[in-house]
Amino acid sequence: MILAAGLGTRMRSTLPKAMHRLGGRPMIAHLIATAETVFDRIVVVVGPGMEALAALCAPHATVVQQERLGTGHAARMAQDLFGEGDVAVLYADNPLITAVTMRALLDARQGAELALVAMRPADPGRYGRVVTEGDRVLRVVEWKDATSEERAIDLCNAGVICAGADALRGWLGDVRAENVQGEYYLTDVVALAAAKGTVRFVEAPEAELAGINSRAELARAEAALQDRLRGEAMEAGVTLVAPETVFLCADTVIEPDVVIEPNVVFGPGVTLRSHVTIRAFSHLEGCEVRGGAIIGPYARLRPGTLCAENTHVGNFVELKAVTLGEGAKANHLTYLGDAAIGPRTNVGAGTITCNYDGVFKHRTTIGADAFIGSDSIFVAPVTVGDGALVAAGSVITEAVPAEAAAFGRGRQVNKEGRAKILRDSLLARKEKR
Repeated sequence: MILAAGLGTRMRSTLPKAMHRLGGRPMIAHLIATAETVFDRIVVVVGPGMEALAALCAPHATVVQQERLGTGHAARMAQDLFGEGDVAVLYADNPLITAVTMRALLDARQGAELALVAMRPADPGRYGRVVTEGDRVLRVVEWKDATSEERAIDLCNAGVICAGADALRGWLGDVRAENVQGEYYLTDVVALAAAKGTVRFVEAPEAELAGINSRAELARAEAALQDRLRGEAMEAGVTLVAPETVFLCADTVIEPDVVIEPNVVFGPGVTLRSHVTIRAFSHLEGCEVRGGAIIGPYARLRPGTLCAENTHVGNFVELKAVTLGEGAKANHLTYLGDAAIGPRTNVGAGTITCNYDGVFKHRTTIGADAFIGSDSIFVAPVTVGDGALVAAGSVITEAVPAEAAAFGRGRQVNKEGRAKILRDSLLARKEKR
């Protein structure tokens, strides 16, 4: 069960807290993806008016907590869907909890009435404290209700618990709103479980358990996630020249022997095959780059782009919905949108595909082994055949046959002596000012 009904008031946002993004995906999506690797079934508790959040959780079941009366009340909303076996309660604002910790929680539950996850944060702050006796948990006390002695405890509650379905239903029915907030605390089931038998805890790192309730905490979680993603990439055989300057998405796929230079940003949906080099200050999203390709510096690859083997995309080149054929090059100052570029074709500096007519998008198709001169403009839809040559400065509005040379520019006219006449006239005007 994932509790995700929080409004995120401290976020100062109209979005539900669970929809704020980390590593290019909503917080709830991180947690669901991890939980899917551990649990048989997932139920998400959302708040009223959170249809968009419920849609993000599909195909998993959702229930609505109409009144926000605390975490214990939220858990009650889902109790009819507990089924049999063990039930774990997770929180949407703890999206970085790992599958390792989830499995450790399930293991700790064996032979105990209840198991919970705890941590020792550098600054315990206002976290609830876990009161123990040896390795057994006696109760969890919320910071607002804690005594000064209890606040001195450094073992803090992460909120995550696991118990048998039938027992948890019973304890949830016994929870009372007898506290400073007048809410039903899920943490109260810990004392109820301890009164019946053994409660154990699993300790996990703060980095995967710290709650996210504000923009500042969201930024800290992003930093922690980026450290994790970078570490996983390097462990898998990826070279990050300056790891702290590379920003990855949770779904970024990078194969071994890829080299990524400083200040590179990945949006969602990027796949890099082995032996790719991404040079500095490039931005990639929704694209695939295949072996031997060199991208950047200062390149932008947008969704729908495929750079085949041994392609080159250079500085200040933008590709959107482009297929760049094997060995093709676009090395300087170019925009290619909604286009297919054939193998080994060279695209000169300043080339533009005019793909949008104000209403519809249109495609440009350029064949293999073509040569596109600098400052060429293609007014789509248009086709250039294999082996064709387009002269620099051309505006291409009609098909260019294979092996043809296209000159789509005005004829040059030289006016002898006119440069000096024009220059002298301008200088004379300047002196009169």
